[in-house]
Amino acid sequence: MVAMKRIAWGITGSGDLIKETYDVMVDIKNKTNLDFMVFLSKEGETVLKWYRIWNDIQRDFTNFKTDAGPNSPFIAGPLQVGFYDLLLIAPATANTVAKIVNGIADSLVTNTVSQTAKGDTPIYILPVDQVKGTVKTTTPTGKTLELKMRNVDVSNSVRLAQMENITVLKSPDEIYDIIKM
Repeated sequence: MVAMKRIAWGITGSGDLIKETYDVMVDIKNKTNLDFMVFLSKEGETVLKWYRIWNDIQRDFTNFKTDAGPNSPFIAGPLQVGFYDLLLIAPATANTVAKIVNGIADSLVTNTVSQTAKGDTPIYILPVDQVKGTVKTTTPTGKTLELKMRNVDVSNSVRLAQMENITVLKSPDEIYDIIKM
C-alpha cells in the first residue's frame, strides 16, 4: 500500500459542520506529513468569513485557492491523473449535492467532482442534509439553531451515495478513518 501524500479539500458555502470539519482538518494536518490543497466555492469564502475562520484557514493551509470559474483554478486535471490521493468536499451544501447528482458542473467544486469521478482518484463528500427531521447546528455567534431537513435534500444525499467513485461521509470525524488515524 502506497502512503498517502496529498489531499485536495473543497469547501462549499455551508455553515453547518464548517467549524467541526475545519478542526478535524487542522488536527490531521498537525499530526501528519500530508500536503493539503484547499479550494473554495464563492459561497465557501463568504461562510468562512462569516464564521471568522477566513484568516485561520489561510494561515493553516498555505496552498489555498478560491473559485474563479468552473475550471479555474485548474484542479480537475491533477486529480484525474492521481497527483492528489483523494478529493474531499466537506461540508457540502444541499445546492452542491443537488448539482452533483444531476450532473451539473458549473462551479469549481461541482466541476472538480464531475471531472475527478472520470478517473480513479477517490471522492469523499460530507453532505450536511442527510437525515430526515431536524438537526442542531451552531451559528457564528455560538447560538444553537435548529434546521428542518427538506425531503428533496435528504433524497439527493441518498442519490449521491449511489454514484460511482463517491463515498458519502456521515460526520467530520469519519475523515480520520480515510486518513487511517
